Amino acid sequence: MADPTGREAVAAVWRIESARIVGALARSTGDFALAEDLAQEALAEALVTWPREGVPRNPAGWLLTVGKRRAIDGYRRRSALDERYAALAHGLGEGGAYAGTTVEQGQDVLWDPDQIDDDVLALMFISCHPVLSREARVTLTLRVVGGLTSDEIAKAFLVPTATVQARITRAKKTLAAARVPFEVPPAQEWPARIGSVLNVVYLIFTEGSSASSGDEVIRFDLAGEAQRLARVLARLMPQAPEVHGLLALLELTAARFPARTGPDGEPVLLEQQNRRRWDHAAIRRGRAALARAEQAGRGLGAYGLQAAIAECHAVADSVAATDWERIVLLYEALGQLTPSPVVDLNRAAAVAMAQGPEAALSIVDDLVAGAALAHSHLLPSVRGELLSRLGRAAEAREELKRAVELCGNERERAVLAGKLTALG
Repeated sequence: MADPTGREAVAAVWRIESARIVGALARSTGDFALAEDLAQEALAEALVTWPREGVPRNPAGWLLTVGKRRAIDGYRRRSALDERYAALAHGLGEGGAYAGTTVEQGQDVLWDPDQIDDDVLALMFISCHPVLSREARVTLTLRVVGGLTSDEIAKAFLVPTATVQARITRAKKTLAAARVPFEVPPAQEWPARIGSVLNVVYLIFTEGSSASSGDEVIRFDLAGEAQRLARVLARLMPQAPEVHGLLALLELTAARFPARTGPDGEPVLLEQQNRRRWDHAAIRRGRAALARAEQAGRGLGAYGLQAAIAECHAVADSVAATDWERIVLLYEALGQLTPSPVVDLNRAAAVAMAQGPEAALSIVDDLVAGAALAHSHLLPSVRGELLSRLGRAAEAREELKRAVELCGNERERAVLAGKLTALG
């Protein structure tokens, strides 16, 4: 009789161990694209076998062994009995399992605990390689490192599954054409390459924490996956301050999730949130990560500065008690480090709280004059709020109307529409 929990076990093991399995296969075959395909074949076999025969005692080892068998079968079919085949076949017993073990036990000599961390880190660098487009990096990271299926990624970003599959295929072909090796880059290349890795994790979390479209304010699965990836990076790269800065930012931001939506999923603005509902364990983790970033002594990077801003909110008892002057200074520092109209807009919101709406409006008007964020609802939303606070209701209404038109998230659009109605 089929075991109904078998498929659930496959999904759970795959989500936890997929990066290690692909990494071990890539290290043994020397081919990243082939390794990902082999891992997917092993996954497909598990979906058939485990519900029927039960979950093996070492599920990850079982998947790895099956993946390696598929690799050997492929080389045999192509009559490629070369050094790669000999190296892969070394140690295999008569039945195809590793000498001295069984498939059920799945003990694999390549399952080296001292090597696994390097494998996962190499996967992170490859999935976020600069030769790939931003969309390809995000998709490949979620697929190979995060263990998400094509359907799950498609659902998360509201694109067809075929689009996701095409991105993965193109990404693997691009990596093969560029002859990207499966390895952790030399230390001297880390400063240039780690930025791409952190940016992908940040993009995943940003879409999760503030969904750009759909009818949910927060996509907890995406945000949670980004947090998990950041924690993995912090464990693999303990001496990289900006890794800890990113982890701090994600923890401190996610700490507010429990209070950011109401019973029906509607957004709850910061000034209306019940701060007792914030996740104070996450706040402690975030502050600890920020302290580790600061201990490097070289000054906070972009993620660390954003984490410091999030910390200002996390430690305040209310909006009124928040250290807005410090937040303004932190945004100014962030703007110097990574100039961006979004940073300027956030700085304007902080200036409005610290110095009043008039001072903030001049910053926003400069952004309007420069045609920045022309297709984003954020700029007219902030400008409408400032104009409303200044008593310029007619102008505020026009800005909020535009914000409603541009907003892609249904829940946020409803909040903006409510503000518009309140203006009369």
